[in-house]
Amino acid sequence: MTRALLLVMDSFGIGGAPDAAEFGDQGADTFGRIAECCSAGQADRDGVRSGPLEVPNLLALGLGRAAQLSTGRMAPGLDNTASVQGVWGSAVELSRGKDTPSGHWEMAGLPVDYDWGYFPDTQPCFPQVLIDELVERCALPGVIGNRRASGTDILELLGEAHIRSGCPIAYTSADSVFQIAAHEQHFGLDRLYEVCRVARELVDAYHVGRVIARPFIGERTGEFKRTAGRRDLATPPTGPTLLDLATDAGHPVVSVGKIGDIFAHRGTGCEVKADGNQALFDATLTALSEAADGSLIFANFVDFDMLYGHRRDVPGYAAALEAFDRRLPELRSAMVGGDLAIISADHGCDPTWSGTDHTREQVPVLAFGPGVAPGGCGVRNGFADIGQTLARHLGLPPLAHGSVIGEALPIPHTDA
Repeated sequence: MTRALLLVMDSFGIGGAPDAAEFGDQGADTFGRIAECCSAGQADRDGVRSGPLEVPNLLALGLGRAAQLSTGRMAPGLDNTASVQGVWGSAVELSRGKDTPSGHWEMAGLPVDYDWGYFPDTQPCFPQVLIDELVERCALPGVIGNRRASGTDILELLGEAHIRSGCPIAYTSADSVFQIAAHEQHFGLDRLYEVCRVARELVDAYHVGRVIARPFIGERTGEFKRTAGRRDLATPPTGPTLLDLATDAGHPVVSVGKIGDIFAHRGTGCEVKADGNQALFDATLTALSEAADGSLIFANFVDFDMLYGHRRDVPGYAAALEAFDRRLPELRSAMVGGDLAIISADHGCDPTWSGTDHTREQVPVLAFGPGVAPGGCGVRNGFADIGQTLARHLGLPPLAHGSVIGEALPIPHTDA
């Protein structure tokens, strides 16, 4: 059986990219800084976690060696003496941003060689003509926010005002994004989705990558909580991706988490949503148990980024890494001969860094499966090597970008 899995630990960088200084991220290191804080006792939280970072299964796949390759140092407090059971390396992003679509598209074989449109860090941040047209077309009483902000912070600041006024909260970040938060009951989930659909049409003129619906619940400050009804409306990929190749060749595709949204639902096959990393892991295991020969399973684990990276929550991020690590033996046990899995990330989001935005980092490339010969595959020049490797493994035509990792090390595959 020949099946492929791509698991994205959203925001799990392993040290600054060569061009990190251009993004103001020189010295950022998501994995290394978390490990350092854990080793120093600075990531303890009662009832959540304590002590050095415990990720033995990721280390057995070569994570420690990949991080050392990226940064030149061993992540503090980790036992990196165990034998490696997979192919390990790091990858440098070629795309010109450090956002979610760029990282995912490049992993799927399509680097983004142009600049997205960004809204300035001013208040207001959105062009008045854009807001006026959105208000008119959607019959809104207005919008509030109109600034760069953390999604959780702006709910605390404006959640009650939104409920009173009926005005949705519009905000952005350092990413190419237009986000709209609204209460699921007071404003209505379907109405929020319709407002975001109109916004998606309007921001095309500004070359914005995503419009994100951010529903929430709660009645007063301190109680507001974002829900699993998030919806991303992305601009479609500008060229063929691994997902397109697999779909065109008749291979089953399963997209777990927000993959469908990131690729504008093109080539994404059966889309499975779930709330939280543990539910996403369950969904991935279920997909694998049901996957036919030739299947591609593409999963995103969003909690690392959304709940912990952006919120600069080191103990939470560390606990999420440890929880993910504990599930890996289940995945490996469910794999059969001919299966190939790659764990990687789309960018960094160092929870010790200033601000709340992503960080420009290298990402891990951890390839494993029954019969995969262990060893290093070096620093990959572009995330597209991941997609190219999975395309070859599934017997698909080559993608336009990327080199096959298996040309450096013998990752077994069976031509379809």
